[in-house]
Amino acid sequence: MALFGSKEKTSLAKKTVRPTVVRTQNVAKELQSIAKSYQSKLDFLDFNILEVNTYSRMGDAAKETEWEEVEQENLYELDDKTALLNPLFQIKQTYEIEIFSPSKDMRTPCKDLKTAVGANASKCKVYLSIAAGSKLEYVKTLEDDLKTLIKKKKVRAGILIGIFDEMINDAVSKISAQARVEDGIEYEKAKTILIAEGIEPTATTNDEIILHYENSTDVDENAKVDYSSRGFIQSVKEGELLIEYVKAKQGLPGRNCRGEFMQPKEPVVTNEITFEVDSNIRVSEDEDSIKYYAKENGYIVFEDNLYTIKTDIDVGEISFKTTGSINSGVDSDVNISVKETDAVKDAIGTGMSVEVSEIDIDGNVGSNAKVTALKATIGGQTHGSAIIKADDLDINVHKGKAYGKSIKITRLEHGEVEGDSINISQALGGTIKGKDVTIGICSSHVKVTASMKIEIGKLQGSENIFIIDPLVQKSEQEKLNENTGDIKELTESVDDLFREVSKYTQMIKEGTSAFQEIKKRLMHYKKNGVKMPASFVKKYKQFTGMQDKLKELQESYRIKKDQLDLHLNKTSSFQDNILEARVINRDRWKGYNEIKFKLVDPPIELVYKPEEGSKDMIFGLVEVEEGEFMIKAMSE
Repeated sequence: MALFGSKEKTSLAKKTVRPTVVRTQNVAKELQSIAKSYQSKLDFLDFNILEVNTYSRMGDAAKETEWEEVEQENLYELDDKTALLNPLFQIKQTYEIEIFSPSKDMRTPCKDLKTAVGANASKCKVYLSIAAGSKLEYVKTLEDDLKTLIKKKKVRAGILIGIFDEMINDAVSKISAQARVEDGIEYEKAKTILIAEGIEPTATTNDEIILHYENSTDVDENAKVDYSSRGFIQSVKEGELLIEYVKAKQGLPGRNCRGEFMQPKEPVVTNEITFEVDSNIRVSEDEDSIKYYAKENGYIVFEDNLYTIKTDIDVGEISFKTTGSINSGVDSDVNISVKETDAVKDAIGTGMSVEVSEIDIDGNVGSNAKVTALKATIGGQTHGSAIIKADDLDINVHKGKAYGKSIKITRLEHGEVEGDSINISQALGGTIKGKDVTIGICSSHVKVTASMKIEIGKLQGSENIFIIDPLVQKSEQEKLNENTGDIKELTESVDDLFREVSKYTQMIKEGTSAFQEIKKRLMHYKKNGVKMPASFVKKYKQFTGMQDKLKELQESYRIKKDQLDLHLNKTSSFQDNILEARVINRDRWKGYNEIKFKLVDPPIELVYKPEEGSKDMIFGLVEVEEGEFMIKAMSE
């Protein structure tokens, strides 16, 4: 039964539709109706456009007026925007078409051209899409065939023909010309051609307030969400756009390629400005918007219906429960004072990150907390896993890691310190790296590395190591590494050039006598007006070419050699000041301690162990013989 039903369905689908002429405004609907009445598939129907009638009128909701036919030769008059943008103006088309079932022997123009007509959402732009793999053969009637194909596609889609489509003639002319010149076209890629363009309406704009300062931080969609950063303060920069009020604006009307008038919606006003701003926010207004810009760095505050910018802020604590992390940037001019002083609580809580221009912390900095500023003061203590970075840094009790330029610490308890000028009142173990380091009271297990000076006021313990290293600062080590790389590259280049110079020198030496003989013969030929043999001229040019190449190589060798010597001397310059560096202990030496000086060139380390009870205070490096150094007690 299923098989019989399938045969019956196929038979019905192929039922012939006799040529039928109808007048309609909706071609697609008429085709469906005929297909249904004949119990035929829509795909097996075709039609010809016999006549197109275009009508227009000025309509009125209260009074209907008669439609007037527009003659074919006057259709161009409908392109008048004044009429088209008049909401009372109406256009319609009626089509007389002949619907039929195409026969096998009927000519099928552009049969291998797979096309479709599509439009944008407003139907103001209509496109002909040609599918990839389509083929088009050239025939004399190709332009007319293409125009007919496009018209049929348009009317099926409800698109007016002869209006808004003045570009069609040019489009089909180009396709036909290409097919004629290339003896056909095969579309390897899909192609889209504009075949009609109405008047696109301008959308209505509703009023809106955009708080740009809330979205000023770039967010990486793939980054892990940091729930500790909740934007407790919104930092702003001078000149930054903070707030924008977009004014409501009526859109402009349009008319699409179906002839439909498109009236824009009325704007909705729901966000009228009710707030005020103070003098540190600049206001700029034009016909589209009102914009508010920061006149200085700081953070934006909205209080009592007033927006302002402040730089100072006081908080009790910075923690996950209260503020979350605060990251306004070291150049934000934001200064924070954290007032929590309870010894068993953290002023900066566990895992918190703070980055501001200045911060004054009365209490403690908790585990895994990170503080970054230009200037920072910590009245409590830092946890062993805390990291503090500030150009100007003052810490009471330090157990974590501190980085800066000028660092002052009251008591170091096995923490790490790295900076330029470092002053520590009391060191109870820890690692210190800097240019100049001063320690008031030094206990045991302290490792100090400096490039210029280490000074101890009072030595109370032992097992301390005091190192003078010109490369203690990362920038200097990076410069040395770069210089070392340059030396390696230049050495290889100099060696290669030396081999090339030697090779060409030997070649010229071996060929000089033959060259002189050739030169003499050529002079003779020239003097007697005899044509010079090509082989002699070639050998002469080869030899002079080798001489020029040798000069070029010698000059390159000289330049590279000078550069190498310069970099070799630069290596020695990294330790130029090491003879002026000092390790000073203003107290007697106690227990086991070491003094070390690290040379860059040659790369050796000298060690001196002061005897217990020794009163020698100042130690430096002296060159006893050329290239031979030792650590000695000095007067200054």
